[in-house]
Amino acid sequence: MPDISSDARWLSIVGIGEDGRAGLSPAAAAALDAAGLVVGGARHLALAAPLRAETLTWPSPIADGYAAIEARRGRPTCVLATGDPFHYGVGAELARRIPAAEIAAYPQASAFSLAAARLGWSLPEVACVSLHGRSFERIVPHLQPGARVLALSWDETTPVRLAALLVERAMGGSEVVVLEAMGGPRERVRRARAEGFGLEAIDPLNTVAITVTAGPDARIVPLVPGRDDDWYESDGQLTKAEIRAITLSALAPRAGGLLWDIGAGSGSIGIEWMLSHPTNRAVAIEARADRVERIAGNAARLGAPDLRIVAGRAPDALAGLPAPDAVFIGGGATVAGVVEAAWAALPAGGRLVINAVTLETEARLAALHAQHGGTMRRLAVSRLEPVGGMHGWRAAMPVTQWIGVKP
Repeated sequence: MPDISSDARWLSIVGIGEDGRAGLSPAAAAALDAAGLVVGGARHLALAAPLRAETLTWPSPIADGYAAIEARRGRPTCVLATGDPFHYGVGAELARRIPAAEIAAYPQASAFSLAAARLGWSLPEVACVSLHGRSFERIVPHLQPGARVLALSWDETTPVRLAALLVERAMGGSEVVVLEAMGGPRERVRRARAEGFGLEAIDPLNTVAITVTAGPDARIVPLVPGRDDDWYESDGQLTKAEIRAITLSALAPRAGGLLWDIGAGSGSIGIEWMLSHPTNRAVAIEARADRVERIAGNAARLGAPDLRIVAGRAPDALAGLPAPDAVFIGGGATVAGVVEAAWAALPAGGRLVINAVTLETEARLAALHAQHGGTMRRLAVSRLEPVGGMHGWRAAMPVTQWIGVKP
């Protein structure tokens, strides 16, 4: 590890709690007092008072504040943040702009750590989710039977919204604990059931702890690909559950991967790609406006609200998109330029998976196999259905699938 001189560390990032200056270590307090500029939210600046330095309250947009900090490079500057600045905090964003060798960080316990300590919960066994400045529905996949979840709230309305969501999904027996202003004189911990939740005058600075109790009809998002078709609203343009599970396996998601779902239909492939790992991203490309709206609803319902949806036709709609790690084409493989654009965008080792149900598209896949190699397979599924007073097998249209891996 290289020797980093403390003189190079002109930017101090100080975690501050509700106990203000009293909770700072001597080193953190010294860094704060040595700064010529102190940046933070209005609450942070008030907690750190008295301050001799010039102060800057985070502007809107916050990027203007980053620019002001970068302009002071080499001069002592301090940024205040809540608790641990590198756990859903401003620290990570600053570190993307300023080399770590120029930063001195003084973290305190995060809200997750404080909440776990108050409740006696083992933090590694808890799902930790931030709903502060992030999509509310991202908590949905974590609502599993018996699960313990800690959620950073956006404001005083978040606990009420969470309780309503639990009731809506037949989890009304869940315990909801609201931990307010932890670590300071205003700290308060209150408990209620989701059903009949009636806590009032909730402090905007709060963290919510949920112990999930699921009823027999609870809407629990399964953990593996191939969720039941009834999870999705569709006009029939839906990759069915059995084929979807095989298709996700063919796409082989890896943590942090980006998928292009071309001709997304109901969005199921992109949604389940994102659900395979919390860092996965997907772009759903769909030409029809009604389907675009439907995709957004499906993504929110299954807990993948950050799915990016591009309204337009490939290949034109692909221009300017971030390069994918994998591409799925469920519709449009015979449109001129679509397959070529997808293949060109992939890196070495990237995967292109195409499903075909028509002879014309199947012929296109045969040509791709001849050109690029890869794997071809035909998938056939039959489901048991009533036939009069008895039952019989009804076959779905067979699907031909090509999997190409770019050399």
